[in-house]
Amino acid sequence: MNRRRNLDHFSKKAKAQGYAARSVFKLEEINQRFKVFKRGDYIIDLGCAPGSWLKYAAQQVGHSGKCVGIDRVSVDLSLPNVETMVGDIYEIDAHAFDQGGKAFNLVMSDMAPDTCGNRQTDHIRSVQLCERALEIARMFLAPGGHFICKVFEGGDLNSFVNDVKTTFGAVKRVKPKSTRSESVELFIVARNFRPVHTPG
Repeated sequence: MNRRRNLDHFSKKAKAQGYAARSVFKLEEINQRFKVFKRGDYIIDLGCAPGSWLKYAAQQVGHSGKCVGIDRVSVDLSLPNVETMVGDIYEIDAHAFDQGGKAFNLVMSDMAPDTCGNRQTDHIRSVQLCERALEIARMFLAPGGHFICKVFEGGDLNSFVNDVKTTFGAVKRVKPKSTRSESVELFIVARNFRPVHTPG
Protein backbone atom coordinates (compact mmCIF):
# COMPACT_ATOMS: atom_id res chain seq x y z
CA MET A 1 0.00 0.00 0.00
CA ASN A 2 2.85 2.40 0.83
CA ARG A 3 4.44 1.61 -2.51
CA ARG A 4 1.18 2.35 -4.30
CA ARG A 5 0.80 5.68 -2.49
CA ASN A 6 4.37 6.54 -3.47
CA LEU A 7 3.62 5.84 -7.14
CA ASP A 8 0.47 7.94 -6.91
CA HIS A 9 2.68 10.69 -5.52
CA PHE A 10 4.97 10.50 -8.55
CA SER A 11 2.00 10.63 -10.93
CA LYS A 12 0.51 13.68 -9.21
CA LYS A 13 3.91 15.36 -9.06
CA ALA A 14 4.45 14.81 -12.80
CA LYS A 15 1.06 16.32 -13.62
CA ALA A 16 1.71 19.29 -11.35
CA GLN A 17 5.02 19.96 -13.09
CA GLY A 18 3.49 19.73 -16.56
CA TYR A 19 4.81 16.30 -17.56
CA ALA A 20 2.69 13.72 -19.35
CA ALA A 21 3.98 10.75 -17.34
CA ARG A 22 5.80 9.97 -14.11
CA SER A 23 8.54 8.24 -16.13
CA VAL A 24 10.24 11.64 -16.14
CA PHE A 25 11.39 11.02 -12.57
CA LYS A 26 13.27 7.90 -13.67
CA LEU A 27 15.26 10.01 -16.09
CA GLU A 28 15.70 12.75 -13.50
CA GLU A 29 17.12 10.24 -10.99
CA ILE A 30 19.49 8.85 -13.62
CA ASN A 31 20.70 12.35 -14.42
CA GLN A 32 21.19 13.22 -10.77
CA ARG A 33 23.34 10.12 -10.32
CA PHE A 34 25.31 10.13 -13.54
CA LYS A 35 25.20 13.73 -14.90
CA VAL A 36 24.35 12.67 -18.45
CA PHE A 37 23.08 16.10 -19.57
CA LYS A 38 24.98 19.31 -20.22
CA ARG A 39 23.95 22.69 -21.60
CA GLY A 40 24.29 22.73 -25.35
CA ASP A 41 24.03 18.95 -25.74
CA TYR A 42 22.33 17.33 -28.72
CA ILE A 43 20.00 14.48 -27.72
CA ILE A 44 18.16 11.67 -29.52
CA ASP A 45 15.05 10.30 -27.77
CA LEU A 46 13.87 6.95 -29.19
CA GLY A 47 10.24 6.15 -28.46
CA CYS A 48 9.65 9.69 -27.24
CA ALA A 49 5.86 9.55 -26.69
CA PRO A 50 4.18 10.90 -24.65
CA GLY A 51 7.01 13.43 -24.37
CA SER A 52 8.03 13.57 -20.71
CA TRP A 53 11.65 12.53 -21.31
CA LEU A 54 11.88 14.85 -24.28
CA LYS A 55 10.60 17.82 -22.29
CA TYR A 56 12.97 17.12 -19.40
CA ALA A 57 15.92 16.76 -21.77
CA ALA A 58 15.05 20.01 -23.53
CA GLN A 59 15.11 21.81 -20.19
CA GLN A 60 18.49 20.33 -19.32
CA VAL A 61 20.26 21.17 -22.58
CA GLY A 62 18.86 24.71 -22.84
CA HIS A 63 18.36 26.89 -25.89
CA SER A 64 21.84 26.14 -27.22
CA GLY A 65 21.07 22.41 -27.27
CA LYS A 66 18.71 20.32 -29.38
CA CYS A 67 16.48 17.32 -28.75
CA VAL A 68 15.28 15.11 -31.58
CA GLY A 69 12.59 12.54 -30.81
CA ILE A 70 10.99 9.75 -32.80
CA ASP A 71 7.99 7.55 -32.10
CA ARG A 72 5.36 5.60 -33.99
CA VAL A 73 2.78 8.15 -32.80
CA SER A 74 2.96 11.93 -32.95
CA VAL A 75 4.04 13.96 -29.92
CA ASP A 76 2.60 17.40 -29.33
CA LEU A 77 5.45 19.31 -27.72
CA SER A 78 6.05 22.87 -28.86
CA LEU A 79 9.50 23.83 -27.62
CA PRO A 80 12.07 25.79 -29.65
CA ASN A 81 14.85 23.25 -29.11
CA VAL A 82 12.75 20.14 -29.81
CA GLU A 83 12.13 18.38 -33.12
CA THR A 84 9.89 15.32 -33.35
CA MET A 85 9.11 12.87 -36.12
CA VAL A 86 6.76 9.95 -36.63
CA GLY A 87 8.55 6.81 -37.71
CA ASP A 88 9.72 3.29 -36.99
CA ILE A 89 13.24 2.93 -35.59
CA TYR A 90 13.75 -0.18 -37.69
CA GLU A 91 13.04 1.72 -40.89
CA ILE A 92 14.77 5.08 -40.42
CA ASP A 93 17.90 5.81 -42.41
CA ALA A 94 21.08 7.64 -41.55
CA HIS A 95 19.64 11.00 -42.59
CA ALA A 96 16.68 10.94 -40.21
CA PHE A 97 18.54 12.59 -37.34
CA ASP A 98 20.88 14.75 -39.39
CA GLN A 99 21.59 18.11 -37.78
CA GLY A 100 24.03 19.48 -40.31
CA GLY A 101 26.69 16.94 -39.40
CA LYS A 102 26.42 17.62 -35.67
CA ALA A 103 27.15 14.55 -33.55
CA PHE A 104 24.92 13.75 -30.58
CA ASN A 105 25.92 13.67 -26.93
CA LEU A 106 23.24 11.31 -25.65
CA VAL A 107 20.95 8.67 -27.14
CA MET A 108 18.17 7.61 -24.81
CA SER A 109 15.36 5.08 -25.11
CA ASP A 110 12.36 4.46 -22.89
CA MET A 111 10.92 2.09 -25.50
CA ALA A 112 9.01 -1.03 -24.52
CA PRO A 113 7.70 -3.75 -26.82
CA ASP A 114 4.06 -4.49 -27.46
CA THR A 115 3.79 -7.03 -24.67
CA CYS A 116 2.02 -10.38 -25.07
CA GLY A 117 2.08 -11.51 -21.43
CA ASN A 118 4.72 -14.18 -21.93
CA ARG A 119 7.66 -12.96 -19.86
CA GLN A 120 10.34 -14.62 -22.00
CA THR A 121 8.87 -13.37 -25.28
CA ASP A 122 8.46 -9.86 -23.90
CA HIS A 123 12.05 -9.93 -22.66
CA ILE A 124 13.39 -10.99 -26.05
CA ARG A 125 11.41 -8.25 -27.79
CA SER A 126 12.68 -5.71 -25.28
CA VAL A 127 16.29 -6.72 -25.88
CA GLN A 128 15.75 -6.46 -29.63
CA LEU A 129 14.57 -2.88 -29.20
CA CYS A 130 17.63 -2.15 -27.07
CA GLU A 131 19.93 -3.67 -29.67
CA ARG A 132 18.45 -1.36 -32.30
CA ALA A 133 18.79 1.61 -29.94
CA LEU A 134 22.43 0.68 -29.36
CA GLU A 135 23.00 0.46 -33.10
CA ILE A 136 21.59 3.97 -33.52
CA ALA A 137 23.71 5.23 -30.63
CA ARG A 138 26.85 3.87 -32.25
CA MET A 139 25.89 5.60 -35.50
CA PHE A 140 25.28 9.07 -34.08
CA LEU A 141 27.11 9.52 -30.76
CA ALA A 142 30.13 11.75 -30.47
CA PRO A 143 33.17 10.27 -28.68
CA GLY A 144 32.53 10.54 -24.93
CA GLY A 145 28.75 10.49 -25.43
CA HIS A 146 26.24 8.55 -23.35
CA PHE A 147 23.50 5.97 -23.86
CA ILE A 148 20.43 5.14 -21.74
CA CYS A 149 17.91 2.41 -22.50
CA LYS A 150 15.10 0.63 -20.74
CA VAL A 151 15.17 -3.16 -20.87
CA PHE A 152 13.19 -6.03 -19.36
CA GLU A 153 15.10 -8.44 -17.14
CA GLY A 154 15.75 -11.93 -18.49
CA GLY A 155 18.27 -14.41 -19.80
CA ASP A 156 19.59 -12.31 -22.69
CA LEU A 157 20.33 -9.26 -20.55
CA ASN A 158 23.93 -10.15 -19.65
CA SER A 159 24.83 -10.67 -23.29
CA PHE A 160 23.39 -7.30 -24.22
CA VAL A 161 25.21 -5.54 -21.37
CA ASN A 162 28.48 -7.15 -22.45
CA ASP A 163 27.90 -5.84 -25.97
CA VAL A 164 27.34 -2.33 -24.60
CA LYS A 165 30.58 -2.56 -22.63
CA THR A 166 32.62 -3.07 -25.82
CA THR A 167 32.15 0.58 -26.82
CA PHE A 168 31.42 2.41 -23.54
CA GLY A 169 33.79 3.14 -20.70
CA ALA A 170 31.30 2.69 -17.85
CA VAL A 171 28.07 0.68 -17.85
CA LYS A 172 25.58 0.43 -14.97
CA ARG A 173 22.24 -1.27 -14.37
CA VAL A 174 19.81 1.05 -12.62
CA LYS A 175 16.33 0.56 -11.15
CA PRO A 176 14.99 4.04 -10.29
CA LYS A 177 12.91 4.57 -7.16
CA SER A 178 9.78 5.44 -9.15
CA THR A 179 9.79 2.00 -10.81
CA ARG A 180 7.02 -0.33 -9.64
CA SER A 181 8.37 -3.03 -7.31
CA GLU A 182 6.84 -5.81 -9.43
CA SER A 183 8.18 -4.39 -12.67
CA VAL A 184 10.81 -6.32 -14.65
CA GLU A 185 12.16 -3.15 -16.21
CA LEU A 186 15.50 -1.58 -15.48
CA PHE A 187 17.77 0.89 -17.24
CA ILE A 188 21.20 0.50 -18.74
CA VAL A 189 23.25 3.65 -18.32
CA ALA A 190 26.37 3.65 -20.48
CA ARG A 191 28.84 6.55 -20.43
CA ASN A 192 31.92 7.63 -22.34
CA PHE A 193 31.35 6.26 -25.83
CA ARG A 194 34.46 4.91 -27.55
CA PRO A 195 33.86 4.48 -31.28
CA VAL A 196 35.35 1.45 -32.94
CA HIS A 197 37.11 2.50 -36.14
CA THR A 198 37.04 -0.22 -38.74
CA PRO A 199 39.66 -0.24 -41.49
CA GLY A 200 38.59 0.75 -44.96
